[in-house]
Amino acid sequence: MPETAVADAATGVSPRELARRHGLTSSGRLLGPVEYSRQLWGYRHFIGAHARAKTASALGTTNLGTLWQVLTPAINALVYYIIFGVVIGTGGGMKNFIPYLCIGVFVFGFTQTTVSQGMNAITSNLGLIRALHFPRASLPLSVALVEIRNFITAMGVLVVIVLISGEPITLEWLLILPIMLLQMLFNMGMALGGARLGSKMRDIKQLIPFIMRFWMYGSAVLYPVTRFTDHLQGWKLHLVEANPMLVFIELYRHALMEDIQLAGSPRLLWTEAIIWAAVISVGGFLYFWRGEKGYGRG
Repeated sequence: MPETAVADAATGVSPRELARRHGLTSSGRLLGPVEYSRQLWGYRHFIGAHARAKTASALGTTNLGTLWQVLTPAINALVYYIIFGVVIGTGGGMKNFIPYLCIGVFVFGFTQTTVSQGMNAITSNLGLIRALHFPRASLPLSVALVEIRNFITAMGVLVVIVLISGEPITLEWLLILPIMLLQMLFNMGMALGGARLGSKMRDIKQLIPFIMRFWMYGSAVLYPVTRFTDHLQGWKLHLVEANPMLVFIELYRHALMEDIQLAGSPRLLWTEAIIWAAVISVGGFLYFWRGEKGYGRG
């Protein structure tokens, strides 16, 4: 023990005060949110490596490998178009329904996959959690990073579909970048919150497919948003139009397409998107952080 510590002990200073004076902290102490954020930043290379490993393990055993990152959203869009655009005819004679539908499918799929994978971020990595010391938020964040990379690839496919459909390239296409940033923040918060919820209430994972399907139907993914204005009024319409996924999808459609009716004015949609991104990203982070010491126990 340093001589200064011995001297302090001899004068009757409390152990807590001794620890504070000499920079000692409890090994089981929950870091504050700011300090925890700094620790996460220090583990950014670990998060990136873990995300790359997850991608390699998921696609490395297939013959087409990373090409599935392009094929999966394209096939999904084709299936939905055949069922809802051709067979059921949900487009209602809408001009250029193919890119309208594809934007909804691609954008919703980005959040849907992030949430579904985020729910398993803790429970599927219990061995890693119990073997190594690292900020547990690294796991849901690596899940979100994997899906961000996949979505960037999928956006290349979506842009090709939009161009083939005849939509012109305009300056509004530049809005895609800030929209993506807001949705990425939203998805990270959803992955963090879902990871803690999935680790504590494991049965909820069985409900996720039903919840996501209901959410998709309420986000005007498969049909024009005018269906809501035709059948809903008052607070019910306002509630549906405030749906965060509807807001993000409408912003993408506004950026990539011309002459379409939106669920609200662009200014309102941007305001709602910023609020949702801020509330969910911060709220999800704080919710996950509060449970940091309990992950992997039991």
